Amino acid sequence: MSLPFIGADVRVSDRLLAITLAASIFLHAVVLAVKFSPFDLSALDRSGPPLEVALVNAKSKTKPTKAEILAQHNLVPVLPQESANNELAVATQRAETLERETKEMMTQLRAAAAVAPPLPNPTEVPDPPMLPTASEIMQRTLEAVRLEAQIAKEMDAYAKRPKRRFVGARAAEYRFARYVEDWRLKVERVGNLNYPEAARTQKLYGSLLLTVGIRADGSIESVIIDRGSGQKILDLAATKIVEMASPYAAFPPDIKRDTDILYVTRTWTFGPGDSLTSQ
Repeated sequence: MSLPFIGADVRVSDRLLAITLAASIFLHAVVLAVKFSPFDLSALDRSGPPLEVALVNAKSKTKPTKAEILAQHNLVPVLPQESANNELAVATQRAETLERETKEMMTQLRAAAAVAPPLPNPTEVPDPPMLPTASEIMQRTLEAVRLEAQIAKEMDAYAKRPKRRFVGARAAEYRFARYVEDWRLKVERVGNLNYPEAARTQKLYGSLLLTVGIRADGSIESVIIDRGSGQKILDLAATKIVEMASPYAAFPPDIKRDTDILYVTRTWTFGPGDSLTSQ
C-alpha cells in the first residue's frame, strides 16, 4: 500500500533545501567580490568650522528658534522675568511660613498667660503681727521725749552760739581794719617795752604765725600758734606779750551788732635790734 501524501512532502522539502543552498552560495560570492580599501582622510574638507555638541542636564518642551549649539535635548534659556517671578514666589512662601509660625507662637504665649496662677494653700495662714507690750510702748515714748528734748537743746545752743569773724593781715571792711590796726599797735608797743630778756641775751630771731581770739568786751578768748618760729623762747614770749597787752578795746557798735568773737591772724617777727613787728 502506497502513501501518496508522504512522497509529496519529501519532494517539497528537497526543493526548499536546494533553493536555500543556492541563495547562500550567491551571497558569499557577492561578499567575496566586494573590495575594501582604507578611507583617505586627506580628501576631507577641513576649511569649515568644527561641529560642537554640548551635553545638557535639562530640557524644555519648546524648540529654540535659533540654536546656538547642538545638544541631545531642546533647551530654551530662562528669561529674567521668569527668574524674578521664581524668586518672588520663594520669598512669598518664606514670608507666609514666618507669619504662620509667628501666629502659632503668639497663640501659645496667650494660652500660657491665660493660665491662672496657683491659688494659695488655704491651710497656710500668715502669722499675725506682734503687738508691742505696754512696757515697750512706754519705753519708746520716753525715748521719743528724750530725743525731742535733746534736739530742742541743740537747736537752742546753735541759735545762741557766738557769732565769729575771722580777719587776716588785710581786712576787707573798714570797721574791722580800723579795730585790727589799733590792736596791732598796742601789741607791738607792749612787746617792745617788754622784749624777752632771753631772746636779747641769746640773740634769738624768728617769725611766727599767731591767731588771737578777742571777745566783744576786749578780753582774750584764745591764743593759738599756727606756725612756730622754731625757737620755743620766742613762741612763749609772743603768747605772753599778747596776754600782757589785754584787755583790748571793746567792739564798737558796728562790729558788735554781728560779731561776738573776732579772730585776728598776724605774723610776728622778733628781729635784730630787739624789736617786735607785726605784718
